[in-house]
Amino acid sequence: MWHNAYYLIPAALLAAAVVRASQARLAALRVPNPKGLPGRGIPLLDAAFLAGGPGRVFDTALVRMHRAGHVVVSRAGLVTLTTDKPYDKVEREIVDAIGPSRSRDLGPLRIAVMRSPSVQAIGDTLADRGLMRNPARLRRARTARRAIWFALLLTAVVTAAAHLLDSDEPGGEHPALWIPPVLLVFGLLSLLAIRPPRGRMTPAGRRQLGLVDDGKPWTPRNGARRADAAVLGAIALGGLAAVGAAEFADAELQQALLATAAADQAARATGYSASSSATGSTGSTGGSGSGCGSSPAVWCGSSSDSGSSDSGSSGSSCGGSSGCGGSSSSGSSCSSGSSGCGSSSSSSCGSSCGGGGCGS
Repeated sequence: MWHNAYYLIPAALLAAAVVRASQARLAALRVPNPKGLPGRGIPLLDAAFLAGGPGRVFDTALVRMHRAGHVVVSRAGLVTLTTDKPYDKVEREIVDAIGPSRSRDLGPLRIAVMRSPSVQAIGDTLADRGLMRNPARLRRARTARRAIWFALLLTAVVTAAAHLLDSDEPGGEHPALWIPPVLLVFGLLSLLAIRPPRGRMTPAGRRQLGLVDDGKPWTPRNGARRADAAVLGAIALGGLAAVGAAEFADAELQQALLATAAADQAARATGYSASSSATGSTGSTGGSGSGCGSSPAVWCGSSSDSGSSDSGSSGSSCGGSSGCGGSSSSGSSCSSGSSGCGSSSSSSCGSSCGGGGCGS
């Protein structure tokens, strides 16, 4: 029977991998701070992050500042600050990212704000409430599941080696033939049972977007000035392209934001993070170009597994993280399905949402 000891190591590794993957999956599904759905009373920037991620948050906040006369955006995409009295934490991040020169190019500014702690904390708070899934926990769940494949490969290697080592013993005892198939079946069943959740948006998050984006104009009560509520609500839910030129009232700003988002998407699609390095060279709030792997800016998720990230100081800023993954046409980091962010509007996401999650 000592021949069967060959299988002890792969069996132990397989069992440990299954336990670890199961724990990681449960952590990815865990909701630390569950609350009821706020319905159409969800704050403006929370809805923007849910529908389109950090990029949508920046676009919404900048348009809000522009309509309030706090910034001016030139035809060339230069953002000039006219007042340093921000409405909320995200506008404070925009003011800080513009810096003492009081002007900055739109592209680097967008990336810096998307990576900022206050914007990242919106996603962490939505995850804590069960509307989105924390990307850091999703990455750990996927990594843990890959360890099961490694254990199965090791089992196959050990099986072949065991029979080769014992082949020179005519009439001798050989390893049991039933053990490898049992381990294989156990591992494959575990892979099927421990699939990590797909996409960043949870079913509750999709229901929440459905409550807000129900075909009627949404005028947020929290985070938008009354005169601009309808336009900002449309941008938060559907993106810049969802608002007509007449409603937007500034075609140049709309085109500049759309062009910047498209450039960001193109850079991410090609794996080229020139915008990221530009952000780092200016000493922005979001940190250097090393954040979140090669993606210019994504929702990295809090590095902590417990508690909410309301303060934005939980280590969720993209500046020091890596491998967050994901892309979006609006630079967003959300949600569900193969490309949609749970909304039927133009809030399309990239490879990391449904097949991975809109990382940015």
